[in-house]
Amino acid sequence: MQLFRNDLSINFMRWRWLAVVLSSLLVVLSLVLLLTRGLNWGLDFTGGTVLELSFAQAANLDLLRQQLTQAGYAEAVVQFFGSTHDVLVRLPSEAGAVQQQVGEQVFRALQAQSEVAMTLSRVEFVGPSVGEELKQDGGLAVLVALLGILVYVGFRFEWRLSLGAVLALAHDVILTLGLFSLLQIEFDLTVLAAILALIGYSINDTIVVFDRVREMFRKLRDESVLETVNQAITSTLNRTVITSATTMLVLFVLYFKGGALIHGFATALLFGIAVGTYSSVYVASSVAVLLGLSREDLMPPKPVETEEGEPLV
Repeated sequence: MQLFRNDLSINFMRWRWLAVVLSSLLVVLSLVLLLTRGLNWGLDFTGGTVLELSFAQAANLDLLRQQLTQAGYAEAVVQFFGSTHDVLVRLPSEAGAVQQQVGEQVFRALQAQSEVAMTLSRVEFVGPSVGEELKQDGGLAVLVALLGILVYVGFRFEWRLSLGAVLALAHDVILTLGLFSLLQIEFDLTVLAAILALIGYSINDTIVVFDRVREMFRKLRDESVLETVNQAITSTLNRTVITSATTMLVLFVLYFKGGALIHGFATALLFGIAVGTYSSVYVASSVAVLLGLSREDLMPPKPVETEEGEPLV
């Protein structure tokens, strides 16, 4: 499927300064939000009580949420667990409360209001120390992923492209975290998984663009750097648009039909892929151009010749 003609060249680099300024402002704003408002950490990170309930019939999650609110547990998270007959209830930790007793109190409150037979399958408690360890491990995982990508792209391409790729990835992650801070969407382990998946998706998109940039530098010997980069980005536009559109189509289905459990996951990827597509075109490539990327940086080294003029193998 061909959306754009290959013989056309869109002048993307015309707006490189505007893109860099806009991205810088958004990154600063996101960092300010993270420092002032912080993230709305989920129970995976803050600790709390988890109840698994089994129902004789399909459970009504909306009704369960209403019953929990009436019982004084308005902050409870209710979701299906494996099937419509199994429900997971997550409650934030309460200071001075015995968590096993909290779980049993919640179960009795639901049992008294429900007309459907239910059983309490298990009660678990996640302590705040475990949640703090998960925060540290999650942040370390993101940092290691970015450093690993920096090394990989540095070996495969050139340091200007490597730096542009990592800055684009950091841009995507920071803006996504800024959105979660602004809207105070719950940040749990599924969202952390989405952040790591976003890093992989975004670097794949950037690598495709950089591969074509290197190819165009070696092919178009008479074009300027900006014209070559424009043609490289334009030639990958079909692939970028189709890949992003089909991925986002699936994520929209997950967001609207997947239930509350993966709303955060779908939101992070939807926003991240949109931002990542933009950063692959403008942030990564613009940074490399502004750092002085030239044709000579990407040309293969000349073979060493012997005294007789023959190439040395």
